[in-house]
Amino acid sequence: MVEPFKVVEPVETAAADLIRDRRVQYETAGLDVGDVAADPIEQLLRWHAEAFEAEVAEPNAMVLATVDPSGAPSARAVLVRGIDARGLTFFTNYRAPKSLDLTSNSKASGLFVWLDLHRQVRVSGRAEHVTPAESDDYFASRPRASQIGAWASPQSQVLAGRADLDARIAHYADEFAADQAVPRPPDWGGWRIVPDQFEFWQGRPSRLHDRLRYRRDVASETWLIERLAP
Repeated sequence: MVEPFKVVEPVETAAADLIRDRRVQYETAGLDVGDVAADPIEQLLRWHAEAFEAEVAEPNAMVLATVDPSGAPSARAVLVRGIDARGLTFFTNYRAPKSLDLTSNSKASGLFVWLDLHRQVRVSGRAEHVTPAESDDYFASRPRASQIGAWASPQSQVLAGRADLDARIAHYADEFAADQAVPRPPDWGGWRIVPDQFEFWQGRPSRLHDRLRYRRDVASETWLIERLAP
């Protein structure tokens, strides 16, 4: 006999109250159109530099959101290794789920969160591979252990245990002699998000935050800046 569906009342606990009632009042200075650069990349670099100077943990960490072929969204943090007029660059395994998502649907969104400064930046656009030369150049700059790790890790695939990964690391450490440069794996490289929209968010008191959006105007090849309601 199937038991009837039962409605379970929420249990009030101290932990639940802490989540519900926690509030932080953002007392930071305001953000207006006159305060920001005309180009969003320049503004992003300004805020990144301020986050770095404020010793925010991992200021170049960005939450990357993608969509898989079935339409299911997925998000994870990546480290952005380049910001310039072309866009935002990060590196990964080309067989990883995020790469497979971007291969089937190039639309992507990224989010920088600098809580210590009560700031966040959203960026959206399309993703494309960087050139092999760019991938080679960045891979060569990585510590040797990270280079070996890129060969050893079948990223996101199921492992029997940590010992399996350790054995793979040992294998590739032996394959590449200590005095030999480690080549870039053929399935590892960079992606660049070519942005068409940014939003700069500055926390303000009473949740009346400042939000400025940059939209790329294709016709004029300029950026339009708009204030959004909090």
